[in-house]
Amino acid sequence: MISCNGGLNQMRAAICDMVAIARFLNVTLIVPELDKASFWADPSEFQDIFDIDHFIASLRDEVRILKELPPRLKTRVGLGMFYSLPPVSWSNISYYLHQILPLVQKHKVVHLNKTDARLANNGLPLEIQKLRCRVNFNALRFTSQIEELGRRVVRILREKGPFLVLHLRYEMDMLAFSGCTHGCNDKEAEELTRMRYAYPWWKEKIIDSKVKRREGLCPLTPEETALILSALGIDRNVQIYIAAGQIYGEERRMATLAAAFPNLVRKETLLEPSDLRFFQNHTSQMAALDYLVSLESDIFVPTYDGNMAKVVEGHRRFLGFKKTIQLDRRLLVNLVDEYKNGSLSWDEFSSTVKEAHAYRVGSPSRRVVIPDRPKEEDYFYSNPHECLQLLDEPL
Repeated sequence: MISCNGGLNQMRAAICDMVAIARFLNVTLIVPELDKASFWADPSEFQDIFDIDHFIASLRDEVRILKELPPRLKTRVGLGMFYSLPPVSWSNISYYLHQILPLVQKHKVVHLNKTDARLANNGLPLEIQKLRCRVNFNALRFTSQIEELGRRVVRILREKGPFLVLHLRYEMDMLAFSGCTHGCNDKEAEELTRMRYAYPWWKEKIIDSKVKRREGLCPLTPEETALILSALGIDRNVQIYIAAGQIYGEERRMATLAAAFPNLVRKETLLEPSDLRFFQNHTSQMAALDYLVSLESDIFVPTYDGNMAKVVEGHRRFLGFKKTIQLDRRLLVNLVDEYKNGSLSWDEFSSTVKEAHAYRVGSPSRRVVIPDRPKEEDYFYSNPHECLQLLDEPL
């Protein structure tokens, strides 16, 4: 049994990992339980987001997946006769073979109660890597309701020409968690700090926003994003679909971006309120809609490398290395500051930004491997190169 933690895309990657682990251990998997307790407080069950029957049937030849425990085992679990633990982060497959499998044999039911990044990026058997991809790109299909709405949004956008998806990760939870307050006033900075202290599972409390931003560890602000997109030569009249929740300080903070790119749209402006009625207060279902639109866009630009940015980047690679601009935030914030204080002219700023990103567009490449530092190396799901069909390779 597994209980996923985090937002939609963190859980998506975790489900792929857990299917691969269950297959390798030759154990039965119960359909994953989704996170309902974290910041987003989304009550959705697995079958509210994913096509549960397709998930089970498409993996039938790999792993046995049940919707619920068989009655005999349900009784055991009701009596507390099972073993619950969080697996060690970034573990290789031998950890599961030598530490987790004996627990299953002993207790009959093992409950993994944390699933984020519990499997290594590298050093795994090829069949495990390929199964992670198969789950991600084939077995995890959204419900027909979400898929249909996603297709409708894409159709509305396509009728007006090309579109760029901007994953503007500038919501309150991200700013509070990361401690990034650049461009916020004192009252907002105070509100974000209060929120960070209110959530016990956000471990880091004392954060120097200036240092963090300088190191490229903050999401870009809407104002910085407007400058960068202009510097990259993005057409000011292109449709820009904002894939995000509620932008913090929206009216004030979005003004610069809206002035630079007047064709800003989001699902709420493209669809009728009645279309989104069933999705309200279900952040994971809203995120699923953004995920589908992001896959189909001509260009995908994330302003922060969170889970959605990484998983969408990898999925777009799988779909034929579709253009994803991977912004070098560390370089960009310094360039923005130099341009703003007059050290760089617009032409110098623009040409430096273009040059720095000429090869950061999601082209075929191998993952960067950093032994013993998995957090710093390339994430498996952002570039699952073991599963990708290179464009010049025969099928």
